[in-house]
Amino acid sequence: MAQKEEIDFKLAAEQLRTGKPLFDEGGALAPMLEKILNAALEGEMDAHLTPESRASGNRRNGKMSKSVQTKYGEVIVETPRDRDGSFTPEIVQKRETILAVSMADQIIGMYATGTSTREISSYFEREFRTRLSADTVSAITDRILPEITSWRSRALDKVYGICWLDAIHYKVKDDSGRATSRVIYNILGVKKEGQKELLGMYIANSEGANFWLEVLTDLHNRGVEDTLICCIDGLKGFPEAIKSVFPNTALQLCVVHQIRNTI
Repeated sequence: MAQKEEIDFKLAAEQLRTGKPLFDEGGALAPMLEKILNAALEGEMDAHLTPESRASGNRRNGKMSKSVQTKYGEVIVETPRDRDGSFTPEIVQKRETILAVSMADQIIGMYATGTSTREISSYFEREFRTRLSADTVSAITDRILPEITSWRSRALDKVYGICWLDAIHYKVKDDSGRATSRVIYNILGVKKEGQKELLGMYIANSEGANFWLEVLTDLHNRGVEDTLICCIDGLKGFPEAIKSVFPNTALQLCVVHQIRNTI
């Protein structure tokens, strides 16, 4: 896969802090769009090469590269080719050099929120007059998920000066379409050189000290040996969870919670 640049997670953390869109032009995560598009094309080819097609002699036959303009800048896509020339991509179509802004946004939305297969198919049929089969959507998902897994399991520095630990509550739809609450645990750290880095994001049904213990243990397993200061809220059992993994860490209560306690 062609890659123009790597994702700058330091810049991503800074843009997250200042509220700048991460996927906009110049956003730190914009290069990920190229990976997503190429992963999606590979997924489409996986779905296209059915057992029957392979039995008849059809197989992969290289790739064709081209530049595609998107809202987030130029990306290089590599469209797979098959031997009998029957593969017709749907995500980035043949001879398409300008990707619809709404389609690029939807690809990122599917990647980030896990939209159901039925909703994805309905959206593409409604907006682009192209219906993606369930097999195609599943194949695309299977290709994209490793990108998430790689980021979540990457090695971290041994020491961080300051870490902010907080959870954000969201309303999302479950598999049955009903609205339910989910919690994302976020850890933002400051490296010894002074740059901020988003260490991880973890999803759970509710916030609790026990899950924070699992999060901290995961950070330790990924290489973090110590954090000098952890800034946290007033969640019961939170300090004990931190001390059990990083016993030498100093704890500081969030300023908002300090004010609440004061008044």
